[in-house]
Amino acid sequence: MGLGKMKVSYIGIGSNLGNRRENIKRVIEILKKDKKVKLLKKSKIYETDPIGPPQRKFLNGVFKIKTEYSPFELLQKMKEIEALLGRKKTLRWGPRTIDLDILFYDKLILRTKDLTIPHPEIPKRIFVLKPLSEISPFLKHPLLKKTVRRLLKEYETN
Repeated sequence: MGLGKMKVSYIGIGSNLGNRRENIKRVIEILKKDKKVKLLKKSKIYETDPIGPPQRKFLNGVFKIKTEYSPFELLQKMKEIEALLGRKKTLRWGPRTIDLDILFYDKLILRTKDLTIPHPEIPKRIFVLKPLSEISPFLKHPLLKKTVRRLLKEYETN
C-alpha cells in the first residue's frame, strides 16, 4: 500500500495506573517506530475523573494518525500495544496502565461484534470530546452529522 492509500484515524488514549504520563509517551514512541503509522497530531494531555468504580484519575488525550492498517489490523495493533504496556483485563471501566480506542477511521461506519466505528461513546465522553475538539474541531461525526466542536458544546450544556 502506498502513501496515497493511508487512512486518517483518531485514537483515544488513557492511563491511570503506574506512571501515567510515561505510559502515554511509550505509546507515542511505539507508534513513531511503526512504518504503517504516521502520527499527525496529538492533543494536550488532560487529567479527568474516572467512569466506573472509585479509582485514580486518568490522563487522557487523542492522537490523529494516518495508517495503512485496516480497521481490524489497527484494532489488533492497539491491543498489542496495550498488552505490551501491561494492560490486564479487569472489571469494566476499571483501572488500566493504558487504554487505546479507535474513535474514527476516515468516514467509516462499522458495526461488528469486535469493533464499532465511530466509537459509540464519543458524544458522552468529555475526556474524548475536549482533546478531539482541540486538534480537529470541525471533524464531522459520520453518523450524527455534527462537528466535534458542536458535540462538545452540547455535552457542556447538558
